[in-house]
Amino acid sequence: MKLGLNTINDLPTDVARPSYDRGDLKPGIVHVGLGNFHRAHMALYLHDLFQLGRDHDWAIIGAGVRASDHTIRDDLAAQDWLTTVYEMDPSGDRAIVTGTMIDFLPVQQDNRPLISAMSGKAIRIVSLTVTEGGYYIDASTGLFDPTHPDMQHDAKNPDTPRSVFGAIIAALKIRRALDIPPFTVMSCDNLPDNGHVARATVIGLAQQIDVDLADWITDHVVFPCAMVDRITPATSDRERAMIRDRFGIHDRRPVTCESFRQWVLEDNFPTGRPAFHAIGVTLTDDVAPYELMKIRILNGGHAAMAYPAALLGIHFVHDAAHHPLIRGFLNKLETEEILPNVPPVPNTDLAEYYKKVIERLENPGVADTIPRLCQDGSNRQPKFILPTVRDQLARGGSINGLSLVSALWCRYLQGTDDNGAAIKIDDPSADLLKDHAKRAKTNPQAFLQLKVIFGDLADNAAFSSSFQRNLEALYTQGTEAVLKTYIG
Repeated sequence: MKLGLNTINDLPTDVARPSYDRGDLKPGIVHVGLGNFHRAHMALYLHDLFQLGRDHDWAIIGAGVRASDHTIRDDLAAQDWLTTVYEMDPSGDRAIVTGTMIDFLPVQQDNRPLISAMSGKAIRIVSLTVTEGGYYIDASTGLFDPTHPDMQHDAKNPDTPRSVFGAIIAALKIRRALDIPPFTVMSCDNLPDNGHVARATVIGLAQQIDVDLADWITDHVVFPCAMVDRITPATSDRERAMIRDRFGIHDRRPVTCESFRQWVLEDNFPTGRPAFHAIGVTLTDDVAPYELMKIRILNGGHAAMAYPAALLGIHFVHDAAHHPLIRGFLNKLETEEILPNVPPVPNTDLAEYYKKVIERLENPGVADTIPRLCQDGSNRQPKFILPTVRDQLARGGSINGLSLVSALWCRYLQGTDDNGAAIKIDDPSADLLKDHAKRAKTNPQAFLQLKVIFGDLADNAAFSSSFQRNLEALYTQGTEAVLKTYIG
């Protein structure tokens, strides 16, 4: 059965589907980045809200700014923008067909359809999932990078921008000229202070285009922070076959995910928002404690287990979570070096939160992969691991395990596992990383000289010496022996 509005009433009875009339929905949000995470997270939260019969004027118009978004648009158009979300849980699975997206804008290099849509009065929120590395921030400084080719292009060609941020500025300029209140820019990406980061990029680029407009954006546009969480692996033929065989549904872009989801949102929406409080979203004045907890315990845990698992030839995350050496390494690292650097979180027991993280990692149904966790280390290490290193050093604690994470990453970047099998390095800075990692085999400090990654830690004697000991041990003893030594 091909998924579409004409077949939605013929779905199996155990598949949830919209009880709302898609014809009654009106757009209120433009969302850029229609990957799996968005469709299993924000889009599903709105689906739950619409199921309550509420806020049908907050439907989503999808958009993309990359060439690959053409294919996503074509696939979703063929099924009337519907998506099957399959929640995998050891206690019972659940499939939901969602219909909160009612259109997907044509993808054009000059972004004219996107600018036009965001200029409309009905759009009150522009939301983003453009990946952690998609905000044009210099990792070595944490500041907006005006030298990036995309930003230089948009600064010179503000009416035909390449980036979503250039398009946002162009739309805000039109709204200001027409005296239409500005929309709220809501980042849903998994990075610290995502609202502040989005604001820095928009204003930083606007200052290159029009200082007066940049000042107006500074005074009138709001960028709330958010903490988002749900494990959503990439979709492959495996997932498509799973949906077909289990439910008889032909969905070109299904999403499989865990049953757990969390969304903590700064409640700052001058032009209004959906009733997020009615569907389990935590609304707060300060997202930071929740965000730091998640980034350090969950994302830091992902980064810590990814590279030793890859070096031991483990493919699935749940297998790694059950492996005694990986599990022992993660437990000791989290307990001794990560959790002590996580401040208290309202109404949250950090030990219980970590226990839940382990339960999520052990879920075999999700079939999340180690190669996915290994992706984009040049963006993830500086965000998820190295800040904890700095805090642990400041408090005088051991950084043996944290430096081992960096050493394992360096060893992984050599491109082979401990059995000699080839490893594909999936990172925008892959060539640079591999070059420094290969030189580090004989001179470990060569890897730390990646100042764009390590910054001041390259010159920290305690971190440098601990990293060197761990990397040399990995080469002389192998991953298994080094993990056994660390666990004790």
